[in-house]
Amino acid sequence: MTPLVTSAVLLAAVTHALWNAIAHRITDKLVGFTLIAGGGALIGFALAPFTAVPAAGAWPYLLGSAGIHVAYYLLLMRSFRLGDFGQAYPLARGSAPLLVTVLAALVAHEVPDAWGAAGIALCCLGLTGVALWGLRGRRPDGAAVGAALATGLTIAAYTVVDGLGVRASGSCPGYIAWLMAIQGVVLPAWAWSRRRGGTAARLRPSAALGLLGAALSVGAYGLVLWAQTRADLAPVSALRESSILVGAVIGALFFKERFGTPRIAAAGLLVVGIGLMLHTG
Repeated sequence: MTPLVTSAVLLAAVTHALWNAIAHRITDKLVGFTLIAGGGALIGFALAPFTAVPAAGAWPYLLGSAGIHVAYYLLLMRSFRLGDFGQAYPLARGSAPLLVTVLAALVAHEVPDAWGAAGIALCCLGLTGVALWGLRGRRPDGAAVGAALATGLTIAAYTVVDGLGVRASGSCPGYIAWLMAIQGVVLPAWAWSRRRGGTAARLRPSAALGLLGAALSVGAYGLVLWAQTRADLAPVSALRESSILVGAVIGALFFKERFGTPRIAAAGLLVVGIGLMLHTG
């Protein structure tokens, strides 16, 4: 990856952790994710007239990704409802890069070299370490862990689908605009069907925070999609998941969750893994 692509993915990682923290901060998870998804749809519809319509070959990927993203939102809501932010977020994100590596090799024929494979492996170890530290002294909650891992599976799926789709689209801005517009209307519609009475009243107190989360979400994923047109899927995925470090810090500072020496060591593994992935010699 070039320094520009690396910088874009790292910025996306920070932005991604911030919108996830906002989603966790809103007590009513359905309200929070409805605002974030619905806000993303508004942004997508606003951008669509100013971007090129994705090429025909990209639409099966785009529609498939929209469905996967809806499943991702529902599973992430459950993860945040059942587990700590500092545990659920790293497990969900940390389980994805290895799956992306396998899927990218099978579907996109992108097989990392020895340096890249070693870097991805170290990143996965570091990301897992960040998550497991949150379990110290407690019995793992099977439901919370299962929801987080299922979330990781959807992350890997939409990462590969979108990587192929945005490359076929001919327009990264057009792809992200239409993806946000299509996927963003499903969750608000589902929320309205479940809570027909007083929906607006429930959304209003968290509206500003939720819409901020939506803007951060669109920006973060737009950067990732752009990076996927200029680099292989697996290293982009692993580098993006450095957002876990930001998430762990946010969990410690704002949600009073533990960080600890083992998480610092895990962060060191992640940094070394990123260095190996960027090795060009």
